[in-house]
Amino acid sequence: MKTLVILPTYNEVENINKIIPKILAHEVDILFIDDSSQDGTPQTIKQWMDKTDRINLIERPSKLGLGTAYVTGFKWALKKDYQYIFEMDADLSHDPENIPDFIRKSEEGYSLVIGSRYTQGKISVVGWDFHRLLLSKFANKYATTILGLKFLTDVTSGYRCYQRKAIEAVELENIKSNGYAFQIEMVYKIYKKGFKITEIPIIFYERNSGSSKMSKKIAIEAAIMVWKLKLGL
Repeated sequence: MKTLVILPTYNEVENINKIIPKILAHEVDILFIDDSSQDGTPQTIKQWMDKTDRINLIERPSKLGLGTAYVTGFKWALKKDYQYIFEMDADLSHDPENIPDFIRKSEEGYSLVIGSRYTQGKISVVGWDFHRLLLSKFANKYATTILGLKFLTDVTSGYRCYQRKAIEAVELENIKSNGYAFQIEMVYKIYKKGFKITEIPIIFYERNSGSSKMSKKIAIEAAIMVWKLKLGL
């Protein structure tokens, strides 16, 4: 199946040369969505584009947010007839070696496969302090309980693979969230459409370089979005 990995970037120049070969080792294409990085990220990506047509780049004029980056990428992927569409961080926190595991699950008929840090009662996170881990665990418990998604452990995970039909059914124009709430909103809307969702275990590695996308504003948006989804607002 024609497969695309979407990677939003903002000042990730130190990671680009490391992650591209790891992803290209698999039979997938790459789409970078860059939000006006000032550190040479787009220029480095373009150097790779000169070497292969499997790499693509959309440059945006400012830092417009994670959710809109993925919506932009999804729309591009649908136009280009991709059947499996990945979300992945560009900061090496997600291991590209897991790509075949996601694809195998998708081929089993799951329309959304989530890479979970918390399957089977285990915590698979490297480099987080206790406070960050507690916040993540609480956010997932909070969201899954309110939205009736208790069969899932990690609805905030940003490493996932969608089947084309699931993204088509979601109606991207109606997506309301833009931070990490975007991940929760996509899971819930795909669930409500009746598609099959599953998780596979991954190990999450805290970034070594680049700019983190997490902020207090993003966390608050996620908390509020859960109730908006529950109440159909």
